[in-house]
Amino acid sequence: MVRVKWWGHACFEVSNDKTIVFDPHDGSGVGLEAPRAKADLVLVSHDHFDHADGAKMVLKPGGDIVRGSGLKTVGDIKIRGVRTDHDDQGGRLRGGNMVYVVDFGGLRLCHLGDLGHVPTDQQVREIGDVDILFVPVGGVYTIDAQGATKTVEKISPKIAVPMHYRIKGLTVGISGVEDFLRGKKNVRQMKSSLLEVSPDDLPSRLEIWVLPWP
Repeated sequence: MVRVKWWGHACFEVSNDKTIVFDPHDGSGVGLEAPRAKADLVLVSHDHFDHADGAKMVLKPGGDIVRGSGLKTVGDIKIRGVRTDHDDQGGRLRGGNMVYVVDFGGLRLCHLGDLGHVPTDQQVREIGDVDILFVPVGGVYTIDAQGATKTVEKISPKIAVPMHYRIKGLTVGISGVEDFLRGKKNVRQMKSSLLEVSPDDLPSRLEIWVLPWP
């Protein structure tokens, strides 16, 4: 069983016996409440303020902050970092972006960070099979609704969770989730931004789980 908590924007806390936080903002920089997570492990896709400024704030004493590509093991948590770009011009506009794939609690989680392009076939192979995919959909600084749709189709997760889109209070100027959801039949509007997911809960076909905000 894995608990998944959305702290807005691209920040997710996942936990069972350990706690991982992806891309923690510090709250004030993006107009949202600061994440109250206490992480054993923080994964940072890139060092822009809205994805990294909360890293030390949420980290437990003795915890680890992970950056970079390749395979890493922290305790019993296996992590793969896949190098991508923050734009569709080879990183020339906004630099690099790290996609993280984590084997955790019997599930394979993938957080796309500020992915700025549809991943290449080689990057999709490096990512591998995915149970839960956290995918940016708001455009401007990341892939937009169309790019997110293509990315989900290529990676083919069991569950796609949209992130990095316009929500109440957010001061980052990006689009909402509506364009990404438009016309899709496999959308579940969840009742809480805190979920519990086990391998037995995984659908046989792709579902899009939209977490409420606030």
